[in-house]
Amino acid sequence: MLSATQDEIDRVTAYVESQASDSIVEFVQKVYSETVLSVHHDIWDIHTDADRWWVITPPMNLYKQSQFPNMDLALTFHVGLCVRVPRSEAQAHPQTRPELFVECLRGLQEGFEALKHAEEVGDYQSIGVRCREALLSLINVSRTLIPWEGASDQPQAANLKAWSEHICAMALSGDSRKNRRQLFRTLLVGAWDFSNWLTHTKSSNWHDAEAALGITESAIGFCISAISMHVRGAPEQCPACGSHRLSPERGVRSDVPGAEWERPTCDKCDWVGVPVLVDPSLAPHQEAEPTPPEGECITQTVPLRRVDHP
Repeated sequence: MLSATQDEIDRVTAYVESQASDSIVEFVQKVYSETVLSVHHDIWDIHTDADRWWVITPPMNLYKQSQFPNMDLALTFHVGLCVRVPRSEAQAHPQTRPELFVECLRGLQEGFEALKHAEEVGDYQSIGVRCREALLSLINVSRTLIPWEGASDQPQAANLKAWSEHICAMALSGDSRKNRRQLFRTLLVGAWDFSNWLTHTKSSNWHDAEAALGITESAIGFCISAISMHVRGAPEQCPACGSHRLSPERGVRSDVPGAEWERPTCDKCDWVGVPVLVDPSLAPHQEAEPTPPEGECITQTVPLRRVDHP
């Protein structure tokens, strides 16, 4: 556990209470810190009288622990999906929640869990299947957000190579993004081909399974960010000062109970964009609450932060 100032605790507590206004914060603890791409992120374990949450800063956002049981999954999701979301016209772009991609990220997480116990070729093949399914889940959501607009017939839903070409061309259009467009498409196709090979080969080993998960995770993470920015119409820099340090901020309004709003903010000059209503119909399907297990429950306080190699 990490030390925290009272000001930090008060700020995190106030944020959680503003987001979950019907809950009472009972426990606040900073549990982990990590610097990713020069940005230092703190992770907080929050207990309320109703639920448990991860709060990650910056930008400050919270994730329900029943949906993100692993702290590292929450951090990966936060870093990959909390992208810049400024909008010049509130109704000009679809109101897309990045949580739509949670299914493919969950598939990746299941693959990493399976890797801990993988010992035989059949285990490695099953990890290849999970990688394929995660990539297809990404394409399934992406083709809904970025519909086919070509003159030719729309490719089949499982035609990852055709859809990756279309998605990268639309989400990363323009000459200035040529190299990024080529990189992201190469990652997607490479992850797909390698996962297919892993699914059917009889000569794979543990390191092949690890490589398949690694390249699939990179491809999905990069593409989710690019797709989210495209759909949201996010500029690459602050319109006021030109800074690239833009962050999304979510909150509620007292005059509109039950609704969630999101607005862009600049971390350098405090520029704030126009709040946009988050469409609740785009939220992921909520599964029924699981039946409480019998006997005493044990809460893991130090999540696994690395994969043990065999």
